[in-house]
Amino acid sequence: MKAAVTTQAGPPHTIQTQDVPKPQAKAGWVLIAVKACGLNRSEMFTRQGHSPNVVFPRIQGIECVGTIENDPSGTYGVGQQVAAIMGGMGRDFDGGYAEYTVVPLANIFPFTSNLPWSTLGAIPEMFQTVSGSLNDALELKSGETLLIRGGTSSIGMLACQLAKHLGATVISTSRNEAKTQFLKDNGSDYVVVDEGSICKQVRQIYPNGVDKVLELIGTRSLKDSLKCIAPKGMVCMTGILGNEWTMKEFTPMGDIPSMGRLTVYMGDVENLDKQSLQAFIELVEQGKISLNIDQVFSLDEMAQAHERMESNQAKGKIVVAI
Repeated sequence: MKAAVTTQAGPPHTIQTQDVPKPQAKAGWVLIAVKACGLNRSEMFTRQGHSPNVVFPRIQGIECVGTIENDPSGTYGVGQQVAAIMGGMGRDFDGGYAEYTVVPLANIFPFTSNLPWSTLGAIPEMFQTVSGSLNDALELKSGETLLIRGGTSSIGMLACQLAKHLGATVISTSRNEAKTQFLKDNGSDYVVVDEGSICKQVRQIYPNGVDKVLELIGTRSLKDSLKCIAPKGMVCMTGILGNEWTMKEFTPMGDIPSMGRLTVYMGDVENLDKQSLQAFIELVEQGKISLNIDQVFSLDEMAQAHERMESNQAKGKIVVAI
């Protein structure tokens, strides 16, 4: 089979298209014919060498969509549409950057849809992250205010739409003022241009602060995001778009407002259930949710797809169609 193999830690060109042996299903695992996969920044970090337990060469890809080729357990029939996410994919064992992949049964989520594979490929990990952040971590409710720090990312744009679907008011941020209308067209009620500190701008809109903050930039803006919350408000750090994993200085009884709450979301396969994935796919089919797909690449173009992701120029999810 053909696969995009990350030969060693390094820049995008370390990903090379190669002919490799087709994997075989085994007890407790299923063989999937991959149709598409979405790209994720965690895969960029892995390729750069920031995932210490990953051994190269490795076929990356923490998610994919496709059809069942062989399931020794008989749980799923040949041709069943499925998504597979995380649980070690692309890190502990080979993942979705290939024509075929073998994954544990626990990673499999069946669905039925007539959407194009390139659209379906954008969904699994993005939906798991957004749904888990808003519903499980932030417990966002109708009537609340949500600040999305990093609004033009694929996660930020989907979070805005799902938050609006839940009945929340949304403030999205962008470093680029030219993207203001783009974010409003995506559903944001307010857009704040982020030049590093936005707490004053946010409090001009909501003097008492916002109820919830989805922090996608990460440690670079976390302290400032904490200044934006109302009493008993909550910040959830989900993303690291700023590419900094740790903070040089953090004082809990100073940087966290009195009675403020700080949490993180690091979802895995157990945070996604089959019913919610199917329900979300149906919302997309009905036009109630519009996925923002930046660009669709081929498997041979995986290195270029990683270059696009690393450039921070993408306006939405990058998908690779197999």
